[in-house]
Amino acid sequence: MQLVLATANAGKFREVVTILSDLRISFFSLASLEGYSPPVESGVTYAENAAAKAKAVADLSGYWALADDSGLEVDALGGQPGVHSGRYLGLAATDMERNQRILELLDGVPPLRRGARFQCAVAMAGPGGELAIFHGSCHGIIAEALSGNDGFGYDPIFIVPDLGVTMASLPPDVKNRISHRARALEQAKPLLQHLSLAAA
Repeated sequence: MQLVLATANAGKFREVVTILSDLRISFFSLASLEGYSPPVESGVTYAENAAAKAKAVADLSGYWALADDSGLEVDALGGQPGVHSGRYLGLAATDMERNQRILELLDGVPPLRRGARFQCAVAMAGPGGELAIFHGSCHGIIAEALSGNDGFGYDPIFIVPDLGVTMASLPPDVKNRISHRARALEQAKPLLQHLSLAAA
């Protein structure tokens, strides 16, 4: 089966390929598509944004496409940055700048009020208009300082309570079992297995 991953994020691409590596799938990146222009992520939910990206890639490529939209929801910030996580502080902002801003806003907030969660919606779109959505989440606590050198996005400030370290401090094999994206992709695996067998 040929599957186009609708992401320009190299870290996310590697993560998805690793999580789905046990399936008989050939993965392609957006770099393989000529004339692709990403749709505006104007949805009010992760599912809407993921679906828009997956549909656009499936329509252009003629293959099944997989896209995700994910975000960090911080309780003390009323659930922000949420669906705007990737564009928080503007498209030109770096991951470091976004993380530092969250830490600044939570300066002095006690641990019991630093609850947060990662949310993810994975969309699979087919060339015939097929669409399926899968969800995953991971609950945690916002750290008081950046920690860890792995991962990307908000991983350095997101502590996994059961493990006591940030997502960016976890070995990839551990993160790829417990993350919000991993949980959503696990939900998608039965459909992917069905499609890969049908394509064999």
